Amino acid sequence: MIIQRSFSGSVVAFLSLVFLATTACKSKEEEAASSVVTVQASHPTVGPISEEIAADAILAPLSQAAIAPRISAPILREYVQRGQRVKQGQLLIALDDRDLRGAAADSRGTVTTANAALTTAVNASIPEDVKKAETDVAQARAARDVAVRTADERKKLFQEGALSGRDADTAYAAAVQAQSTYDVATKHLEGVMSTTRATSKQTAEGQLTSAKGKLMSAEAQVSYAQLRSPINGVVTDRPLFPGETAQSGATIITVMDTSSLLAKLHLAQPSAQKLHVGDKAEIKIPGVDDPLEGTVSFLSPALDAGSTTVEVWVKLSNPSGIFKVGTPVHTTLSGTTVSNAMQVPSAAIVPSADGSTAVVVIGADGSSHKRTVKVGIRTPETVQIVSGLAPTDNVITEGGYGLDDGTKVKIGKPGADVDEDDKPAAGRAAEDKG
Repeated sequence: MIIQRSFSGSVVAFLSLVFLATTACKSKEEEAASSVVTVQASHPTVGPISEEIAADAILAPLSQAAIAPRISAPILREYVQRGQRVKQGQLLIALDDRDLRGAAADSRGTVTTANAALTTAVNASIPEDVKKAETDVAQARAARDVAVRTADERKKLFQEGALSGRDADTAYAAAVQAQSTYDVATKHLEGVMSTTRATSKQTAEGQLTSAKGKLMSAEAQVSYAQLRSPINGVVTDRPLFPGETAQSGATIITVMDTSSLLAKLHLAQPSAQKLHVGDKAEIKIPGVDDPLEGTVSFLSPALDAGSTTVEVWVKLSNPSGIFKVGTPVHTTLSGTTVSNAMQVPSAAIVPSADGSTAVVVIGADGSSHKRTVKVGIRTPETVQIVSGLAPTDNVITEGGYGLDDGTKVKIGKPGADVDEDDKPAAGRAAEDKG
């Protein structure tokens, strides 16, 4: 009886030892398996990469005309409605211009009068002045000739003793006076021919020119009453109605050219310097699934004084008018491009304690190792590696953040449980034995 109890106790003790040994073995294997971190990894790729310059903007029209009258007058008629397409030169609004047309008619009458005055001056007044001056010269010449002959005859009679000296002197004085009168008439004729005639014509021409200028001004005032579109586009605003008074200088109709829209970006100078007119850009519009293609159409030659940025215009074709002015958009442009760049996914980049940039690679021993790298161009998807990495390195692309150096890793889906097949063989044997 004593022997049986001793044997039974020995068996129980043996089984307990085996159970404890099996449990300890399983605990070690489970601890070893749980220390392996599952990650995703890939080798660096080599290919072209372009720097992406992104900015937000508001779509603006290609051109815009805020049309304001130059005169204050009631609106007589409106020929277009909001949303209507118009062409350059098309009549949009007519103002009441009856008083202006009356002033223009008065100016045309003044021009007619001035033109007649010029005709009279050239064909009548001026020739009469010349003719009178020529007549005066002829009369003065005849009187001079008579006085000279008389003086000569009396001088001869005086020499013969048939005439007194006094009478001879009187005849001589009359001849001198006649010569003076002739000289004055000749100079007057010359003045009429050279000065008076030209001055009278110029005066008449000046009056005609002045009258024509006033007519042009009056006709311009009449034209101001008709508001025409300076561009092709769409009427976007027309706040007044017929009968209301349009004030001079106040916008009463707005036309926008929306056949193309402009995303006006403000970029830092280093980024703007990498762009050229004609470069392509991607424009993302809310509600539109796929990005649209735009083109750089303008680069400001000067910095904005307030923000020290460069204004860049990206042109978006909009022939159907489905995109609206004022829509917020996100624009991406390509800057510097490297044709053969070593690249890794952006998620592979991890920060280092010293502030440098690093990646985590899988060593030959299956452990993780952080490696400092120098990066170049960054995009939302990939990052250029300038130095610090080889094409054969296996870089952890997901699950590497926060890993300590030397951590055992395996490639799989991060966060997945360790499968039965992944357990060490010794652990499975111990479990089978238990």
